Amino acid sequence: MWRRSRHGRQITGGSGNISGQRYGERLGSRGMERKTWTTIDKTSWGPGPWQDEPDKEQYADEATGLPCLVKRSNLGGNLCGYVGVSEGHPWFGKDYGEIDAEVHGGLTYSGFCQEGDDARTICHVPAPGEPDRVWWLGFDCGHAWDVAPGMDARYRDQGWPPIRDLDTTYKTVAYVKAECARLAGQAVGVLVTASN
Repeated sequence: MWRRSRHGRQITGGSGNISGQRYGERLGSRGMERKTWTTIDKTSWGPGPWQDEPDKEQYADEATGLPCLVKRSNLGGNLCGYVGVSEGHPWFGKDYGEIDAEVHGGLTYSGFCQEGDDARTICHVPAPGEPDRVWWLGFDCGHAWDVAPGMDARYRDQGWPPIRDLDTTYKTVAYVKAECARLAGQAVGVLVTASN
């Protein structure tokens, strides 16, 4: 049975095995519209892949249909990744510390859509038929082994060298999308297990 949100969008589907059908399709989604935003002035960061990347991108994971976000941290300039699950999913409403998922650096975020500017918040712009009430699970690429170009620029401005391990690398949009796909696959795997 489908339930509808206050906006008339489908938010939860019935139970049953979802093998052979994308989770997003099961929830009535036709695939989130891909959108990108570039809002951060990165001129002081110096050359690097971040200069040609958006600061936020929303899209549907190709394999699962789950809503995904790649969003740049305003503080460090590193990227973060998020996957949304809808009501009825075993992870919906759970603190990230209660969820057993493997992703870059571990889960570091869980919550509903943030209020504010679509270009700067952890939230999506749902298309008709897409869930508008999702629980976002996220991870960040701002760990000791990750390059944070915005933070490096601040250190340079203060006359300090960047603080890094020897094998520190910048995690690109492509890397974060691959980790989002891995997290989305785990989310669907938990759902399939729970429905059997």
